[in-house]
Amino acid sequence: MSEITKKSTSRPSQTGWGTSRREFLKNTGRIAAASALVAGAVPRIYAAENNTIKVALIGCGGRGTGAASNALSVKNGSIKLVAMADVFERRLANSFKNLAKRPAEQVDVPEGRRFIGFDGYRKAMDCLDAGDVAIFATPPAFRWVHFAYAIKKGLNVFMEKPITVDGPTTRKFLKLAEESVKKNLKVGVGLMIRHCRGRQELKRRIDNGEIGDIVAMRAYRMGSRASTCGPAPDNMSELLYQIQRFHSFLWASAGMYSDYYIHQIDECSWMKGAWPVQAHATGGRHYRGNAVDQNFDNYSVEYTYPDGTKLFYYGRAISGCRGGFDSYVHGTKGSGVVSTRGHYPGKVRTYKGHNMKSENLIWRFPQPEPSPFQLEWDDLIDAIRQDKPYNEAKRGAEASLVSSMGRMAAHTGQVVTFDDILNCKHEFAPDVDKLTMDSPAPLRSDSDGKYPVPQPGILKDREY
Repeated sequence: MSEITKKSTSRPSQTGWGTSRREFLKNTGRIAAASALVAGAVPRIYAAENNTIKVALIGCGGRGTGAASNALSVKNGSIKLVAMADVFERRLANSFKNLAKRPAEQVDVPEGRRFIGFDGYRKAMDCLDAGDVAIFATPPAFRWVHFAYAIKKGLNVFMEKPITVDGPTTRKFLKLAEESVKKNLKVGVGLMIRHCRGRQELKRRIDNGEIGDIVAMRAYRMGSRASTCGPAPDNMSELLYQIQRFHSFLWASAGMYSDYYIHQIDECSWMKGAWPVQAHATGGRHYRGNAVDQNFDNYSVEYTYPDGTKLFYYGRAISGCRGGFDSYVHGTKGSGVVSTRGHYPGKVRTYKGHNMKSENLIWRFPQPEPSPFQLEWDDLIDAIRQDKPYNEAKRGAEASLVSSMGRMAAHTGQVVTFDDILNCKHEFAPDVDKLTMDSPAPLRSDSDGKYPVPQPGILKDREY
């Protein structure tokens, strides 16, 4: 699978906080090469081909339950779910009920291995042996905390995206990524488009010059109202309410922008073969009613790549407007479709020129196509059983960072560079690793039940 090329051609940092993209990624850039060599330098902690791989699910919402189901659907050997953890008892119970419909030899999670609370992640991972797999599908704020413990335990990991929410957590995560490679851990990140066989073939065709050099890209995710919420109810703590509605709060999820838009930002950057080095954006809030979330309702972002190429990204979550969920690349000889009306099926294709009509079609991927949600698990488990170099942690952190770069540009009204977001001092929830069921929320409402929201042009170096 192709890796994005890292080019140190960004402008010098404008923040004065000291770490440049060139300097910071100089050392972490060795990770990919190290992963190819590390197998002979450290103990081999992976499951043998005929051994059962045990799995712990940490975060039992819909995406976590789906990830566990995909894990148990891999066909190359025995896999068993043995532990689960969440902060909501009902959520864990519903997840277990759904997963328990699978064959009994695949799901062995008695009540004593179903853990409720902020320390449940440790208890669930303690049920595993080195080389087993932990699934992280909690709100992204907790990703670095859980990953650090998995590295300590010698566990392979699958984690949902995004995996960081701001600059400080990205810096922490990149260090953890390097540790995980040194320990020969296999790490998958839920940017499943990278595992789509159609997109992989499209990437090969673009690299081979089928549509010429990429000169521009554009992507759209336009849908109905999403990720809004009213004031917290009286029967739930502010902390648990924010975790339950995590898409509404930047500290918990990096907001709707990062959680929804990261896939298309990542897939376009993959096709380009580089990360963007700066973002310029607009956005706004409309028709809010009693909503207290921190999101904008629409975002328009111009990403710039090292050679000056642009990605134009448009996101909107307003009911009654025209919808769209597509990604396109434009080259000097033709154009390509990366996504068509969603993540799956991708229905990727290439065209001569830029009028995407049937008579100009060069190639399309055959239908039906396999699900990338399953393929990412097939690839991860195969790497574990065969001890292949496989670690997506660094790339996932960088994809999360450039997503935050665009979000911060819209929320501050400034041009934000890769260096700016990487070195930003504003950590949304610095004590997230210390939270308990009785802790105050990292974000507190005012006397009217309102939360701080972005103020472009007024708050220029932080999002709230």
